[in-house]
Amino acid sequence: MSTAQMTRPPQTLYVTIRRDELRQLKDEREQLQQEVLRLRAHIIQAQLDQPAGAQPALC
Repeated sequence: MSTAQMTRPPQTLYVTIRRDELRQLKDEREQLQQEVLRLRAHIIQAQLDQPAGAQPALC
């Protein structure tokens, strides 16, 4: 026997954000995206510099 589960519709949460807060969040997102790109390039370069068959160093 299975029991029927009551399902509720999803609730919507509304928030208010000021323009300056939104601009700051967008700037932070852009900085983080640039950092991710820089780290990916660093990883790729490290892989290219590694001799064939060498194990990567664990940090």
